[in-house]
Amino acid sequence: MKAVGERTILGFDYGTKSIGVAVGQEITGTASPDAALKANDGVPNWQQVESLLTQWQPDLLVVGLPLNMDGSEQELTQRARKFANRLHGRFGYQVELQDERLTTVDARARLFELGGFKALSKDKVDSVSAVLIVESYFENLWN
Repeated sequence: MKAVGERTILGFDYGTKSIGVAVGQEITGTASPDAALKANDGVPNWQQVESLLTQWQPDLLVVGLPLNMDGSEQELTQRARKFANRLHGRFGYQVELQDERLTTVDARARLFELGGFKALSKDKVDSVSAVLIVESYFENLWN
């Protein structure tokens, strides 16, 4: 296992129709969006998830935890936890949860700056949200 600071992290922005994906490098503290996974009532195609894990060989998985603005949990919070538990159970990876409040808003703002309304497709928003989840995870590591 690589030392903290040198790990590759695969991040997920969990949703019931789409799951955003991003790949982060701890050494730079940055992440890049990957293609979002389609989900059927929150369940991805697990073979696609396995392909991502094989492709990126991450050292850690980070799943965004959707909380209400006051920090309380919602139905989607429990579903994201279940998704994180399934990732760990199926593939044996260490999985961390990261507060994702406001990441979708930030992702939309970033994409709009880059390309206007054309850039705001759902899969792009979800994957840029995953980027923000991974990058906020990095920020919390060093603070």
